Amino acid sequence: MSSSSDTSPDAGTGSAAAAANGAGTFDGKSGFLSRPLHGYLTAHGSPPDAVLRDLAAETAALGNVSRMQIPAEQGSLLTILTAALAPSRAIEIGTFTGYSALSIARGLPAGGRLLCLDVSEQWTSVARRYWERAGVGDRVELRLGPAADSLAALPAEPTFELAFIDADKTSYPTYYELLLPRLKPNGLIIVDNVLQSGRVLDPATTEPSAVAVRAFNRMVADDPRVQVVVLPVADGLTIARKLP
Repeated sequence: MSSSSDTSPDAGTGSAAAAANGAGTFDGKSGFLSRPLHGYLTAHGSPPDAVLRDLAAETAALGNVSRMQIPAEQGSLLTILTAALAPSRAIEIGTFTGYSALSIARGLPAGGRLLCLDVSEQWTSVARRYWERAGVGDRVELRLGPAADSLAALPAEPTFELAFIDADKTSYPTYYELLLPRLKPNGLIIVDNVLQSGRVLDPATTEPSAVAVRAFNRMVADDPRVQVVVLPVADGLTIARKLP
């Protein structure tokens, strides 16, 4: 799900255990895990169904850009968190071909709605097809255009209970600050790619995404408005709860 360029590693070869379970392949994003351990992890989680598998396969066929898609285990986590929180309104920044949006939409309660912000008609046209196939098309609203502009145009009042950010990394602070006042107390902001394949540990890196994400991680950790945890899922996942 990214609405612009992403720097996640290229997809790699699948582990036998994961492939046998249909839980996805070793995509290189969990680089801190060995392939056997990643295979064990995915083999012992709920596998994606046929809709998600077909969406992943179609996205993989796009080539290098396919690395912007979240892995299967992250999709399962998004569905679990959404179902547990049961938000009436959720928002996603960076949709790409729709895997993360589909995962969130499937966890929404009756009447729940997901607003997706992205800039690409090309990639989101794939997403729309799979949302309809999965029977969640009526739960998802897609708005095309710069996400910061779309966010700024929303009412500046607590509306959403769940937000997922997976777009251009240099804009993470902007998206976060625009989202927080629009998030209800105890709502969650979930942020992807916060490890940058470990580049956040390299003080010498000048790679813009890694520099930006490292500063963003410190900003969120120091923010008294939220309780935050960083999880070693895929390329790193931050979960920030807005404090009452």
